[in-house]
Amino acid sequence: MLKLGELVMILDLHRQGLSVSAIARQLGVDRKTVRAYIAKGLEPPVYKKRAVRPGIVDHFEAYLRERLAAYPALTAVRLWRELKERGFVGGYSIVRDRVRELRPAQPAAFEVRFETPAGEQAQVDFARFEVQFVDEPGVKRIVWLFSMVLGYSRLIWARFVVHQDLQTVLRCHIAALEAIGGAPREILYDRMKTAVLGQDAEGLVVYNRALIDLARHYGFQPRACRPYRPKTKGKVERPFRYIREDFFLGGVFRNLDDLNGQLRHWLDTVANPRVHATTHRVVNEAFAEEKAALQALPSAPYRAVLHLERRASHEGMVSVGGNLYSVPDTTRRRVFDVHVLADEIRIFEGSVLVASHAPLEGRGQKRLDPAHRKLASFGRRRPGSAEPVTLTRAGDHAVRRSLDFYAAVGRRLAAQEIV
Repeated sequence: MLKLGELVMILDLHRQGLSVSAIARQLGVDRKTVRAYIAKGLEPPVYKKRAVRPGIVDHFEAYLRERLAAYPALTAVRLWRELKERGFVGGYSIVRDRVRELRPAQPAAFEVRFETPAGEQAQVDFARFEVQFVDEPGVKRIVWLFSMVLGYSRLIWARFVVHQDLQTVLRCHIAALEAIGGAPREILYDRMKTAVLGQDAEGLVVYNRALIDLARHYGFQPRACRPYRPKTKGKVERPFRYIREDFFLGGVFRNLDDLNGQLRHWLDTVANPRVHATTHRVVNEAFAEEKAALQALPSAPYRAVLHLERRASHEGMVSVGGNLYSVPDTTRRRVFDVHVLADEIRIFEGSVLVASHAPLEGRGQKRLDPAHRKLASFGRRRPGSAEPVTLTRAGDHAVRRSLDFYAAVGRRLAAQEIV
């Protein structure tokens, strides 16, 4: 009888197109055996049932059954003590294993689906995806899908991002709420690190301060899922599987912008116009009802600031979040104050704003404003230009000449000294 690994190897080589004879030669088995296992396919191995030997706890099984039938919640430790009082000389583990077998199964409670009123709740989470962009052949990238799902209508807003830093989380929240056109009264989180920092000594959830500021601005209450309770966030986790299977798998994407563009089109034409399998309603129609119950967006934009101090490099670039942003070459200081907003990066020299950039996605990228490099083009001569470059100093002009000219002057002066 072949081992399971040999069987898997036979089937794998057969799928690769090898003949029965070639497989037999490679594995050193008979061709009839190879042909028989290919015909059977992969089946679980069958083993003979080992004869059960009577154990020392068997004499007390009737007592254990009686006690567990009367009191199903009795612990194995308690029953072990009772057996020792009746002459049992074995250890605790054998009693524990037997109690596990004999304890009556508890009937599973019916699940009550938790539905929220319109405008009451949204759920937010991230999911990990691996993708190979056409613009980067042979390079596998990890991207994260940020998703916000409204609890009543099941409307999905989603966007792929490169990482899960705080600025990206805030930017996605703002874009989602602006696209939805309102804010729910609470948003449920799966204890993501950028939202939930942990618990205090009293067991209360500690949220990220920046998230609290964002929630205060838009008027929603952040709420963390209970740990190890995945069913409390099913409205957002099931759409992740739906997006992966119905949109992502088998897709071809040039880059991150193309991936998000195709996702947006799929959400607008497939996901949100569909009849939801749980509510049996068209998502967009249910959202039309829910939108009226959402809280109005504040008139002023969210402008919370993260203050940083950064030193400019010799190339006049400042590093923020793993990316480089330019500062003007007319600045005099090397240390700058950086204000990081959700949708903008501002760089100050003292109290003067000297640069403003849109944040870059990902890491290792560079954003150079051409207006910051005015001095680099000063005094440059165009290629092929025959005009001399005039250097000015203290009001006089000097024409740049070749070294041959000065060599000829030296020879003339030397000849005059000999004469």
